[in-house]
Amino acid sequence: MSATTLEHVLGGYVVLVTADRRSGDIAAALTRRGASVRHTPALSIVPHLDDAALVAATERLLDDPPDVIVATTGIGFRGWLEAADAAGLGERLHPVLAAARIVARGPKANGAVQQAGLRPDWVAESETSAELLEYLLAEGVSEQCVAVQHHGAGSDGIDEALAGAGARVVPLVVYRWGPPKDPGALAQSAVAVAAGEIDVVLFTSAPGATAWLAAAEAAGTLPTIVERCTSGDTIALAVGPVTAAPLVAAGIVPVAPDRGRLGSMIRALVGHVQGREGDVETRAGTLRVLRSAALLDGTPIPLTPGGLAVLRVLADAGGRVVSRQELLAALPGDSADPHTAEVAVARVRDAVGPDLIHTVVKRGYRLAI
Repeated sequence: MSATTLEHVLGGYVVLVTADRRSGDIAAALTRRGASVRHTPALSIVPHLDDAALVAATERLLDDPPDVIVATTGIGFRGWLEAADAAGLGERLHPVLAAARIVARGPKANGAVQQAGLRPDWVAESETSAELLEYLLAEGVSEQCVAVQHHGAGSDGIDEALAGAGARVVPLVVYRWGPPKDPGALAQSAVAVAAGEIDVVLFTSAPGATAWLAAAEAAGTLPTIVERCTSGDTIALAVGPVTAAPLVAAGIVPVAPDRGRLGSMIRALVGHVQGREGDVETRAGTLRVLRSAALLDGTPIPLTPGGLAVLRVLADAGGRVVSRQELLAALPGDSADPHTAEVAVARVRDAVGPDLIHTVVKRGYRLAI
């Protein structure tokens, strides 16, 4: 893919980012590809760097070293070490961790463990708590001390299952999901999606997806959003299968990579957009008409609302001749003068050249497909 194509591959798309964490990185990746980004976090992250309970649990592990350390998230594992350092426990904690068996729930947790100078003994390929728990139970944890670093959604049943298998479980809650910073903006984002103002809704966590769907349901817009996603008018985008699960349960099939990576998610969106039906192959290039923009060979066309309306009608016609009256009906305003349609077509030609739209004498216009 050329640099020019990459720059405009998402041109004309409006993307709603519902994530709080790493929203800046996500927005930068999208805008580099031409998208317009709106940011409305569905949840906030509440850190626990000064949580007395976390410090107390860490001190307990120093006195009674764990046999197993479970790292469920990268941000959580790093946050735990930062909290330990802030409490003056970092130097004592590191050798305790190095002596334990470390298991990680996916590559992000694995990366945080390695960044700390530690080596995980096992990494869950599916990035799910279920696979991690299955591994631990198969290995056996009876009478072992297992420290579990939790993510914002809680234990996912890990603590209870390990305790039931005879382990002494030490939970480490490093951060929790908190309420959205602006509930009104969250509700309005769901209204905007239902109204067709948003092309893509992006999710990076299952709790965040659940919270956004709940806001849409409370706003009375969820049925319309499900319809728009089913028809393809709106794209739901999830960072991975775990995040996708609440959407699927609500009747929305999102675009999602097999593995939970931000880069993979952006590539999945680009691939989906490039493979969408609705592109029209013309003599001037590949035409794609979106809700708020039109692109020719991936490059946005500078158009007025009237020009965009003209291209949309012609693209939908698929090469059929469109009369001036049909174009008039689609143009903004209520003009009945056929010259208005002629002016709108002329402006589109000024923007893209004469090869895209052909005049059919006494009948109207058609795309040169």
